Amino acid sequence: MRIPLRMPTETKPPTPVQIVDRYFESTGRKPFRFQRDAWRAYQNGHSGLVHSATGTGKTLAVWIGPLLKWIRENPDRSQWNPKHPPPLKVLWVTPLRALAGDTENSLRQPLDALEIPWRLESRTGDSKASVKARQLKRLPTAMITTPESLSLMLTHEKLLSQLSGLEAVVVDEWHELLGTKRGVQTELALARLRRLNPLLRTWGVSATLGNLDQALESLVGLNPPTESQIVRGYTKKKLKLESVIPKRVDRFPWSGHIGTKMVPQVAELIESVNSTLVFANTRSQTEIWYQQILQQRPEWAGQIAIHHGSLDTSVRRWVEDGLRNGSLRAVVCTSSLDLGVDFTAVDLVVQIGSPKGAARLLQRAGRSGHQPDAISRLAFVPTNAIELIELAAAQDAIKAGHLEARPMLNQPLDVLAQHAITVAIGGGFESRELLDEIRTTVAYQTVTDQEWQWVLDFVVRGGNSLTAYPDFHCVKIVDGRYQLTDRRMITNHRMNIGTIVSDAAMQVKFQKGKTLGTAEESFLSKLNAGDRFLFAGRLVSMLRIRDNVAYVKLAKGKPDTVPRWMGGRMPLSTELSAALREKISEAAEGKLIGREMKSLRGLLELQQRWSSIPKSDELLIEKIKTRDGYQIFVFPFEGRLVHEGLAALLAYRISRFKATSFSMACNDHGFVLQSPHDIDIATAISRGVLRTKDLIDDILQCMNSTEMAKRQFRQIARVAGLIQPGYPGQRKTASHLQASSNLFFDVFTQYDPENLLLVQSRREVLDFQLEANRMRSALQRISDSRIVIEMPERVTPLAFPLLVDKLRERVSSETLADRIARMQAELEQAASA
Repeated sequence: MRIPLRMPTETKPPTPVQIVDRYFESTGRKPFRFQRDAWRAYQNGHSGLVHSATGTGKTLAVWIGPLLKWIRENPDRSQWNPKHPPPLKVLWVTPLRALAGDTENSLRQPLDALEIPWRLESRTGDSKASVKARQLKRLPTAMITTPESLSLMLTHEKLLSQLSGLEAVVVDEWHELLGTKRGVQTELALARLRRLNPLLRTWGVSATLGNLDQALESLVGLNPPTESQIVRGYTKKKLKLESVIPKRVDRFPWSGHIGTKMVPQVAELIESVNSTLVFANTRSQTEIWYQQILQQRPEWAGQIAIHHGSLDTSVRRWVEDGLRNGSLRAVVCTSSLDLGVDFTAVDLVVQIGSPKGAARLLQRAGRSGHQPDAISRLAFVPTNAIELIELAAAQDAIKAGHLEARPMLNQPLDVLAQHAITVAIGGGFESRELLDEIRTTVAYQTVTDQEWQWVLDFVVRGGNSLTAYPDFHCVKIVDGRYQLTDRRMITNHRMNIGTIVSDAAMQVKFQKGKTLGTAEESFLSKLNAGDRFLFAGRLVSMLRIRDNVAYVKLAKGKPDTVPRWMGGRMPLSTELSAALREKISEAAEGKLIGREMKSLRGLLELQQRWSSIPKSDELLIEKIKTRDGYQIFVFPFEGRLVHEGLAALLAYRISRFKATSFSMACNDHGFVLQSPHDIDIATAISRGVLRTKDLIDDILQCMNSTEMAKRQFRQIARVAGLIQPGYPGQRKTASHLQASSNLFFDVFTQYDPENLLLVQSRREVLDFQLEANRMRSALQRISDSRIVIEMPERVTPLAFPLLVDKLRERVSSETLADRIARMQAELEQAASA
């Protein structure tokens, strides 16, 4: 619909604001106050962060501002010529290139309706080479891009003059980039753009975020030249959360026990509405649930689909189009549909298993009722009964506004080294000038002169260890200016720019050539010809692997396996852990608030009868002897990653004064240590096994920290440019890349032990893989708590899922399910006695 410049009865042309108001009226809406606040701030030359719930109009809040300004500056409509669009004015950065098409459609609607003669285009890794070549000559008026493509543009010196005229940059879904290396890469690129134009307006769009002030500072940089502000929209959207509670809640639950037993109830939910998103936490789960739903309702073939990041782009786009036009009844998906894509047709979101964080639950709920005045409806399906406590805790956290903060990354030098080479290609730099520029970012505000000199030395001659190798002499110093002019090195850098480092993947194709997607090399390489597995919602069997491609064909029967992708585990957030402990503490006092907690009455009463339920200022430890040995169950309720570290730490510290061996298992609620010997845990605690002193040293001793550091170093080496994945169609294998990075790791360790990339790899292991800071906080909290040691005669409801996880590791002649069923029956008989 075109918006008329002047109504028939008007004597003077409408103001720019009136023109925009008419556009909203034509869509049946009115601008919200927060949208007008953002437009006003933009007109005043300010930067800012728009924070509002999913589906409440954030995009228009930041997009209309530049349009209003242009209309005001160009009142003579007769001069508007679409054949001669204005030069670059707005850069829109999206975290996913898959979102670029949807974003472009959303931005184009008001452009077309207002007949503004801007050229709007996308520039991502999916863009055609011809489009990119044309853009190198003249950029469009508004361009949608990704952090990687933005950095790539900075390597083209001929684009800098156009970028210097940029009026505004908008970073979409800033909460997804914040606290990641891609976010740091974006910070550096924004600092470069602000150097090109000091009056640049920087705007961000965010939802479900706890640390807004830090988010704004990271977005606009330190001491920004323009005023900045947080524009708050609808942070408390109408929300309806419901639990799909099993008809019978077992008092001895275990992970995955409920799971697909809930498929009939989920199918009924899907049937009750027009369109549903079914979120699972891992790609493996999506494959399983898709098949299970289809088996439950075979007549839905063609009406339900699957969506995750390892499927081919064409498959994902077909699914997204089906959601938009309402032809799909349901889509089973992962976080690949968490962001940005606007599906107003979705009536219901189903969450399979704990979302591990209140913010993620809120984000996913917002995918339904994706309109400001609509109710977002989410149904939660537990995979074990205790997850119902997590949902109750998440609801409390949402009501209290305790959403997760995104922790900041502190000066990752691999990203800085890559950025230095990027700028060296794009016209070069002087040392002090670029140092001053990067210090305006939050990530690098404290970088020292020595660290900066190390980075320069690394990009010029490979640092202390690689001086003798010309391949690592990238940047040259010419008259005090750092430049890179070698064509081969420029091509290598441009091909591998970015910070996304994933495990090596192979394409999965039918033998006649249709691509289904990608699976990790570590999984596919272990399959034999004829092995059947679920992929892209189909049962396929392996034919052969050739040229790093796995060829498959459709199969019948039952799958032998399901692909498992690395990175599928999501840690329980700090905020949700705290809320979880509060709900359990309420239960200890006999308060069962809400359907979820009341449904667990039998389980909790039995836990209290056989052992105890810990209060928020208590740590529960249970000692139980089973036929497999002596078990020590510990329940900090801090999340799986913290528990893995704590379990290894306790085992290491106990073994220093008691010669024994341990095996262990962990979940989000606690961990178990199994030993052939009886351990006096009270004495062990009195001797300091839970102390915070010497924590880091003991962690590094008890964990296989060297091997973990080597794996982490591969990612760092890739980002810093030490290793190259290869050219398209000639990608190197994971084993090849790991061997190459291991060689660098060993050389640096022996000849350059103070290498800052080595230091970074060890720090990232502690921060990301072991969550050392959370471990320290947990131990400090425990030191202030009362230790409750119980010695129940039997395995308790809280301990049972940990015992099952321990059993999974054993080879038994009876199936795991049969063994667990027998154990449950014995315990239920004892509980009823």
